[in-house]
Amino acid sequence: MDVDGPVAGVADQCERVLRTLPLWFGIESSLIEYVRDTERFPTFVARAAGDVVGFVTIRQHFPDAWELNCIAVAAHARNQGVGRALHTCVEQWLVARAVRLLQVKTLHDSHPSAEYAETRRFYFSVGYVALEVFPNLWGPRLPVLQLVKALR
Repeated sequence: MDVDGPVAGVADQCERVLRTLPLWFGIESSLIEYVRDTERFPTFVARAAGDVVGFVTIRQHFPDAWELNCIAVAAHARNQGVGRALHTCVEQWLVARAVRLLQVKTLHDSHPSAEYAETRRFYFSVGYVALEVFPNLWGPRLPVLQLVKALR
């Protein structure tokens, strides 16, 4: 597996990854927005045998503070270290640019989704800590958990 980024021109390949994960990316309008984001924000990809099997997009809010906008690993490549490798690559790229904080938003554990429980476990395993809960940021009954990680 190779991890590279930022890269451009990978929207179609990233869309294929997202479509293997309907339990996380089952809302078509959101999926299309994440695909568009691969052309607007720095995007990092993991490739196996030449095919994109995972990607991350990040966005800058302030020079010192960025957000993990989207991370996805194709269903067949999950639990093989792809997400961790992508996250490490992103962290190294951000640290080289003197970025201090990285944040991510996901569903809070008061939501019953088993898939997002898995997502939270991943984020905690790579060093994020919980910062705040926004009960209605994404809509009713979708409590958002904001996580942050100090990079230096």
